[in-house]
Amino acid sequence: MDIDGFRAELETRLLIEKEYIIQELSSIKDDKEKLDLLGRFNEKYKELIKRIANEDGIDLSAPYSTENSSNSEDLSYEQIILGKTMGVYDKLADELYEKITSRN
Repeated sequence: MDIDGFRAELETRLLIEKEYIIQELSSIKDDKEKLDLLGRFNEKYKELIKRIANEDGIDLSAPYSTENSSNSEDLSYEQIILGKTMGVYDKLADELYEKITSRN
């Protein structure tokens, strides 16, 4: 599995989701509802990981072995993907939070 390719695809799709949510902001007046959009973005992140993995034929629960790891250090594909993509998610979630709070 190409983790960098997976990360790039996930980032592209998350950017699109972020833009959809930003467009939706103008129709929401309630501050709590606006902040709930962050939770929806988090759910989209998890959904996209599963969708891309499925498209690429990746079993997220399968162990991800490297030449340098011992059996006790093996992580699942899902753990590796989350670790490698969390920075992308954090950056986009922070940008989304700024947009949400700047319109209050």
